Amino acid sequence: MPLYERTRLFRSYASHVVPGLFQTPAYASALLSAIGRFHDASGDVVEAVAARMARSRVLHNGGHRFTLVLEESVLRYQLGTPEAMTSQLGHLLSVMSLPAVSLGVIPFAARERDLWTLEAFNVFDDQRVHVELLSAQVTISAPSEIALYLRAFAKLREIAVYGTEARGLVTSAIDALR
Repeated sequence: MPLYERTRLFRSYASHVVPGLFQTPAYASALLSAIGRFHDASGDVVEAVAARMARSRVLHNGGHRFTLVLEESVLRYQLGTPEAMTSQLGHLLSVMSLPAVSLGVIPFAARERDLWTLEAFNVFDDQRVHVELLSAQVTISAPSEIALYLRAFAKLREIAVYGTEARGLVTSAIDALR
């Protein structure tokens, strides 16, 4: 929690699933349950979801800005029930309206793409990067490596769509669930 409370500018890129700060309880539960099954580790999903939801309160606290870039596949990859996924996508539409949040979606049809789909990562101010891997979360603090992730984020952000176009992609994904 202290890292999230002290960070002023969050940048997040997601290639496969909605980042934790933006997840609903049902979506987080489905994701964490799947991870637990894969790793043969279960039992703390309820506590992990509660911690994730507590951490997401930072979205509504003043003094923080959030820039999120999602691949369109994040909107289409179904975790949990269709109802849970519909609720998650609806939550993204709500979050998009928060003044401190900028949410972009990289469409499947994005042209002139200079970067391939990368691993998910979060940048905390310009001080630290968390990279999500299959086996662990890697924390990066070397300035040259942070700069590389910031450069990648800027490139990904350039090809994302925002506003009405992004809302349209989310709405289309919701419609596909019905």
